[in-house]
Amino acid sequence: MPEPATMHRESQISRGILLRCLAVICFSIMSAAMKWASEDGVAEIEMLFFRSTIGLPVVLAWLALGPGIGVVRTQRPRAHLIRSMIGIIAILLNFGALIRLPLADAVTIGFTAPIFATILSVLLLGEKVGVQRWFAVALGFVGVALIVRPGGMMLDHLGLLMAIGGAVGTAGVTVTIRQLGATEHPGAIVLWFFLASSLVSGVGMLFVAQPHSASAWMALIVAGVAGAGAQVAMTSSLHAAPVSVIAPFDYLQIIWATLIGWLVWTALPDANILLGAALIAASGLYTAWREHRLRRERIAATPPLE
Repeated sequence: MPEPATMHRESQISRGILLRCLAVICFSIMSAAMKWASEDGVAEIEMLFFRSTIGLPVVLAWLALGPGIGVVRTQRPRAHLIRSMIGIIAILLNFGALIRLPLADAVTIGFTAPIFATILSVLLLGEKVGVQRWFAVALGFVGVALIVRPGGMMLDHLGLLMAIGGAVGTAGVTVTIRQLGATEHPGAIVLWFFLASSLVSGVGMLFVAQPHSASAWMALIVAGVAGAGAQVAMTSSLHAAPVSVIAPFDYLQIIWATLIGWLVWTALPDANILLGAALIAASGLYTAWREHRLRRERIAATPPLE
C-alpha cells in the first residue's frame, strides 16, 4: 500500500497537470477571442488594455485568497520594470500576429520561445549548452522555416515577423523571470506585470480607443477573463508539480488552436505547417526532458548533509 506522503505527492502532481491543462484551454480561448475582436478593428493596445484591466481584479482576488497581498513586496523594482516592459512588447507583438495570421499558425510560432530562451540563456546568463540541446534548437528552427515558407499558402510577412518577435520577447520574459524567481514570489511577478500593463495600455487607449460592436466588446471581456484565469492556473500549476512534468501539456494549445480555427474560421493548416508544428513541439519537449534529466543528475551528485 502506498505511503501517505507518496499518495499526497501523486495527488499534487495530478492537480498540477489539471491546472496546466486548464491554463492551456484558457489561453486558447483568449487567443481566439482576441482574434475575433480584431475582425472589428480592435487594435493591439486595446487588447492589452482589456487583458490587463479585466484580469487585474482576478489576480488580486487570487492573491487575497491564496498567498496574501503581502507577497508582492519587492526590493527589486527595476527588475520588475524590465520584465514588464519586455512582457508588454512581447504581448503586443503576439496580438499583432493573431490579427494577421491564422490562429493555429500564430500560436504554433509562439511555441518557439523555448528555442530562443536557450539562446538567450547562453548570451545573457552564460549557461553552458551541450550539443544535444543545440540540435534541439536547430530542429525547432527547421520547423519555423517550414511554417514561414509553406508550400501552398502565403502568410502575411509582417504577421510572421511579429510572431517570431513575440516568441523572442517571451523568451526574454522567461530569462528575466528565472532571475526574479530567486528572490520574488510568483504572485509579485504576476501582479506587478498586470499593473504595468494596465498603466501602459491605459495611456495608449487615449490615442487609439474607438467604438466597436457589441460582439467585439464581449470578445474582449471574455479574453480578459480567460487571460487572467490562464495566468492564475499556470502559476498555480508550478506550485503543484515540477516544470518538467507539466510543460509538455502546453503543446495541447496547438491542437486547441487548430480546432477552434477550423470551427470558427474554417481554417486548417496545410501539411508543411503541421510538420513544422511537430518539429517545434519535438524540440520543446526534448529540451524540457533534457532539463529534467540534468536536474536529477545534479541532485543525485549533491552530497547529503551531515
